[in-house]
Amino acid sequence: MHSMKARWITLSLLACALTNAQIVDRRNIKSGDIIPDEGYSDQPYIVKTADGAWLCVITTGPGLEGAGGQHVVTRRSTDRGKTWSQAVDVEPSNGPEASYAVLLKVPYGRIYVFYNHNTDNLRQVIGDKPAYKDGWVRRVDSLGHFVFKFSDDHGRSWSAKRYDILQRDFEIDLKNPYEGTIKFFWNVGRAFSHGGAGYVPLHKVGGFGEGFFTSSEGVLLRSRNMLTERDPSQLEWETWPEGEVGLRTPAGGGPIAEEQSFSVLSDGSFFCVYRTIDGHSAFSYSRDAGRSWEPPQYMRYADGRLMKHPRAANFAWRAENGKFLYWFHNHGGRFIREHPRRRTIAYEDRNPVWLVGGVEADSPRGKIIRWSQPEIVLYDDDPLIRMSYPDLVEEGGKYYFTETQKDVARVHEIDAALLHGLWSQFDAKATPAKAGLLVNLPAAGASTPTEVAAPALPLLLQRSRRADFAADDLRAGFSIDVWMRFESGQTLLDNRGPDGKGFALRTSTVGSVELILNDGQTENRWTSDPGMLATSKTHHIVAIVDGGPKIITFVIDGKLNDGGDARQFGWGRFSPNLRGANGGNLLRIGNPVQRLRLYNRALRTSEAIANFKSPIL
Repeated sequence: MHSMKARWITLSLLACALTNAQIVDRRNIKSGDIIPDEGYSDQPYIVKTADGAWLCVITTGPGLEGAGGQHVVTRRSTDRGKTWSQAVDVEPSNGPEASYAVLLKVPYGRIYVFYNHNTDNLRQVIGDKPAYKDGWVRRVDSLGHFVFKFSDDHGRSWSAKRYDILQRDFEIDLKNPYEGTIKFFWNVGRAFSHGGAGYVPLHKVGGFGEGFFTSSEGVLLRSRNMLTERDPSQLEWETWPEGEVGLRTPAGGGPIAEEQSFSVLSDGSFFCVYRTIDGHSAFSYSRDAGRSWEPPQYMRYADGRLMKHPRAANFAWRAENGKFLYWFHNHGGRFIREHPRRRTIAYEDRNPVWLVGGVEADSPRGKIIRWSQPEIVLYDDDPLIRMSYPDLVEEGGKYYFTETQKDVARVHEIDAALLHGLWSQFDAKATPAKAGLLVNLPAAGASTPTEVAAPALPLLLQRSRRADFAADDLRAGFSIDVWMRFESGQTLLDNRGPDGKGFALRTSTVGSVELILNDGQTENRWTSDPGMLATSKTHHIVAIVDGGPKIITFVIDGKLNDGGDARQFGWGRFSPNLRGANGGNLLRIGNPVQRLRLYNRALRTSEAIANFKSPIL
């Protein structure tokens, strides 16, 4: 216990040192508050107890994910995640593996915790060859019994007895190596209540092999009497949807459909979104409270474009204001090839996290959700760090997310303005961004000049005043906003001096624009998606240089570039060593440019869209 406490204190001090030495960006996960763990930490989910505390359940243990000693604990916080109580074991670390827990509070205050439990203490099960050369899988945290315990003292203690939930056999169970006598499954996200019943998500697995889970689908465990019955042995359970097939990928999709996340709409419809290996997440609606589901589709923005997402958790929540938030990663990762004859399903690139806002709309079938375009909500400076398995908590008009890197879990307060900006993308009226405006051309009644004095752009990196004179990351940025008539091979903007320092924005021959950034030592380039710009047509282009996550984005004609069919990523990283993009004394403006705005900060996607909708200041 002392080593665990020391580790937590060390991580907390490190986070404080980093944020004190450098500019604080609340999107940087190191600015969050740490949820203590035992080494491994997964799925930090929170419910607000009847006595006003936050109760967090977490899967933890001394080893890596799936190792022995993995178990479920809870902690309480009465200061919105700043500090936490000592851990309370739901299951001990010296018992069979207990993992992947979710919470549900019922109306009279009892809290249930649902989780995997390797009750039979199986040490191996049959796996797929050639992924497992001897045919045996020895990771045993995603099988066995699905169980629950309960707390009647707001999470300070848990029932001594655990209770099994019997899940109905589906086709995927009967096809596993044990024909359903041993079930493979796990759980993430949120349990919820609706119409007097309690619902718990479950992700059924067909087998273990390459990518660990080789097939999967989602179901709901429904208890009609859970919200009122106080004798846990008398709870009644059904497995929905009806039939023998759960929520799978759309027609023609792959075998992976897992980590289903459910939201209830205002008309009682259920919305469910889940991950695949198809480069896009999938979703479906139920109009009969989970008994049946509409044919699954891939997620789309309100403008009809497909959203891109790898094999990673992607959750949606209904906020207290009746609107929705959706967490995903905004790129089309499908797999990586580590060997010419071997395909490994990718779980990579979960950094940064992007957030989308949703609003309800009417359809002939019932309510649906229209989704905005995304913003970066969380990131880490190390591009290979992965963050996932979030939860949303609202308290006093503020918004908080939890997340985990698998060895550190944190709570983050999110700028409410970012969220309201997402929801406001659907407003009919749009107001152009004014904060940070350096250049606004042409002046009323004038034509666009061919050159102006180059404004001073923010530095991105500078020498600190510390004793070691190391670099301070200023986490600054800037944005270029132009209306232009597209012609290929044209320079739109250029402030570079004879030494090449500065920035340039120019058109290509494939219907795109390229941004060049140079500080005399480091040069970076990123292009917009090809084919979005048509010759002799007027287009609106916003190039955003965001010095927090070190990412360049393009918003063209009100659409954030996501790579489309041409590439996995529509956004690109620039070097953390880039000091800035100031160049010569003049900013040269090409003939195609009809209007120019230059900002000394990174605009949000929502602001770039508003500028497109209202081009005149």
